[in-house]
Amino acid sequence: MLLESYRLEIFNSACNPDAMDVHCFAHLDQDVGPALPYLNTVLGGFEYLQAPPAVTFKAHGKLITVHCRKIAINALKDEEQARKIVEWLKREINEAWEKRDEIVPSTKGAPRPQLIEILKLLPKTNCRQCGEPTCMVFATRVAEGAKGLDACPPLEAGPKQKLEAYMSKFHLLDGCEMG
Repeated sequence: MLLESYRLEIFNSACNPDAMDVHCFAHLDQDVGPALPYLNTVLGGFEYLQAPPAVTFKAHGKLITVHCRKIAINALKDEEQARKIVEWLKREINEAWEKRDEIVPSTKGAPRPQLIEILKLLPKTNCRQCGEPTCMVFATRVAEGAKGLDACPPLEAGPKQKLEAYMSKFHLLDGCEMG
């Protein structure tokens, strides 16, 4: 077992202290750096950094970055949800490491959605119903995988279908089971 233990740090956003959601760092007691290329292959990371090594992907509707000694997760309901996702990720890391002989490691990120392509199809009303200050910020959050299209109430059916078709080209995990 590569990852055995960690310590959770739960905090509110420094730039938006009134936000209802929390963020989490899991400080890892073991170095999972050697497993990152395997985890990237298994979970389809959309960004892989070489130095220092880190992989970012979307799972459970959250943006997750795994570093050698830390995991960062955004927009969580509470500590219980953070703990469930970190435990799921701990299993994924250990399983990828145990099966590394069967996995082709990858240090490449998947293609990323283009901000302008998302913005073109948004209503551009800056209504803030999505919780973001502008449609541009919302488009950025969608491109990052941190927000879904359902968070934009004024988005009409036609443009929404086009955006869903566009976003489906990118490997942003949504439906992973936490077990």
